[in-house]
Amino acid sequence: MSGAIEKSMPELGPLPGRLRRVLAQNPSPMTGPGTWTEIIGSGEVAVIDPGPGLESHLAAILATLDPGERVTAILVTHAHRDHSELAPALARATGAPILAYGTATDGRSPAMQRLVAAGMNGGGEGLDLSFTPDRLLRHGERISGSDWSLQALHTPGHLGSHLCFAWEDVLFCGDHVMAWAPSLVSPPDGDMGAYMESLAKLAAQNWRLLLPAHGDPIFEPAARLAELTAHRRVREAQILGTLGAEPICLEVLTARIYSDIGPELLPAAQRSALSHLLDLAERKLVWADPSPSPEALWKRV
Repeated sequence: MSGAIEKSMPELGPLPGRLRRVLAQNPSPMTGPGTWTEIIGSGEVAVIDPGPGLESHLAAILATLDPGERVTAILVTHAHRDHSELAPALARATGAPILAYGTATDGRSPAMQRLVAAGMNGGGEGLDLSFTPDRLLRHGERISGSDWSLQALHTPGHLGSHLCFAWEDVLFCGDHVMAWAPSLVSPPDGDMGAYMESLAKLAAQNWRLLLPAHGDPIFEPAARLAELTAHRRVREAQILGTLGAEPICLEVLTARIYSDIGPELLPAAQRSALSHLLDLAERKLVWADPSPSPEALWKRV
């Protein structure tokens, strides 16, 4: 499937304005069926998450525009390549500025900055280190066109610079909330403490519809946000229940907790377990020898 999916829009219910969706051809275990690119408005439009650097996807986005229509803003939820890589090419083709919270490494919490300073690297989950927005967006800032208005919401966790975009009671939620899987939170790029805080902030608002960048729409936002929160709390309890007085390494801990997944997902599971351990260490519930890192030995306090 490629090109615009505008014919499916009635299935989403009434929307604040015109929406077109284009699915990139980049399916994988981490992206599901691919990355959704969203086009909001008519005449002068906004594009959310241009997607991966595929010429075919650029052509599909441009082909979706009506004659005489112009892209006036390119909005990026976060600088993973499957969301941001096509942004420069789309900007060259349309003349539109690229707007985002920051680069791939902006927005990290002090705890994650300390880990980077100590030498911790990311898990290789596709950071777009060349991404540089033309204009920075801050939490609560509005971006508007002739018939649309979006509000940027800073939702760190999956990435420190992750943004969601509120379109009245509809939320374009990037990778922060998905229907088909929990978000990957891989330190130091991802931060479990920040992720849980962002989930709580989103749960405090009355959304009618969530549109993730991967997979199906979420028609019951409150229930899904509660489910994801509960899932993380259960995982946290499993980790605390597995740890004891005798320290164990991350690999052993991950194998004991994630015993039901395939080997291709084990590296991601290990990074997720590490994110929980780092959050628990910040809260002084676990102890790492010699210090928090992927190579540390872990035990309960």
